[in-house]
Amino acid sequence: MAKRDFYEVLGVTKTCTETEMKAAFRKAAMQYHPDRNPGNAEAEAKFKELNEAYQTLSDAQKRAAYDRFGHAAFEQGGGFGGGEGFGSSMADIFDDLFGDVMGRRGRGGGSDRGSDLRYNMEITLEDAFNGKVASLKLPTSVSCEVCAGSGAKAGAKPRICGTCGGHGRVRAQQGFFAIERTCPTCYGRGEMIDNPCAECGGAGRVTRERTLQVNIPAGVEDGTRIRLAGEGEAGLRGGPSGDLYIFVSTKPHPFFQRDGADLFCRVPISMVQAALGGEVSVHTVDGSEAKVKIPEGTQSGKQFKLKNKGMPVLRSRDTGDLYIQATVETPQNLTKRQRELLAEFEAESSTRTHPEASGFFAKMKDFFENLGGQ
Repeated sequence: MAKRDFYEVLGVTKTCTETEMKAAFRKAAMQYHPDRNPGNAEAEAKFKELNEAYQTLSDAQKRAAYDRFGHAAFEQGGGFGGGEGFGSSMADIFDDLFGDVMGRRGRGGGSDRGSDLRYNMEITLEDAFNGKVASLKLPTSVSCEVCAGSGAKAGAKPRICGTCGGHGRVRAQQGFFAIERTCPTCYGRGEMIDNPCAECGGAGRVTRERTLQVNIPAGVEDGTRIRLAGEGEAGLRGGPSGDLYIFVSTKPHPFFQRDGADLFCRVPISMVQAALGGEVSVHTVDGSEAKVKIPEGTQSGKQFKLKNKGMPVLRSRDTGDLYIQATVETPQNLTKRQRELLAEFEAESSTRTHPEASGFFAKMKDFFENLGGQ
């Protein structure tokens, strides 16, 4: 039976980039991987076909030869020569592609490392300020207790793969090249299980819900990643476990906005307070109260700094500051008398009363008068 076009096998075009090809191979290989299709001969054949296609097209020089000569480039007597050094560069492509998805395969036949896991945790600003110990419940793969992670039935043991002799890789002659690749019989494990464990089906791991305690340090920032080594998915057949990565995000706060270790809070003040001055009480993130003095003539947007009232700095004894931004509130629903008083105030106001407004309009008038005279 004639071989299918390698580009067709991978589901890409001849003009595809290396990144596009890698993504297509990863997706298809995960679908037909033997671990996900035990005993499925058709899936195994498609997986081998994908493997061969990617091994050829992922190498720039071999891809160029294939584009020119097709499959004939790699048949005995084919016209593609100069293959020195290709054997080492093609060793076990799954180490590169499936390290984070299906586990790293040991060089020399061993077990598969479990996948790394991600958990998104949302905390409050107060939690980030004080720190906390969080309890997580998550379903994940753990080592099978029945077979102790070996994947073999009680009393049985895995046997060394007869194809690769336990190395997990075999060397094959392809045209002028000797290429080392994953063993097609044991798929890189170096051993075979004839009597799989009934509990885990030979995988050496089962799915269980686990409870973990995670320490969230004081001062943790939005987007911080916390790594728990060995708390990820259990490896296949006794392989090492992956890691658990916790990504921390902070819920929006109704009063405070955070910028690094500093906090910002908008505080409305009355027009009278802004004009005559006064004092306001505000709560800080730790729940205590602080007094903020409002000087006479405070303008909207003016900021007042409360030193060391912000967030703690992670892994440091330093603390950020809290900035109070005054927002002058325009009075509403005035009584008749209040309107009369404001009208009297406006009639008696001068450039000294509103220096910024007077200066602004004077400068604007001069600008456009000069512009018109040019």
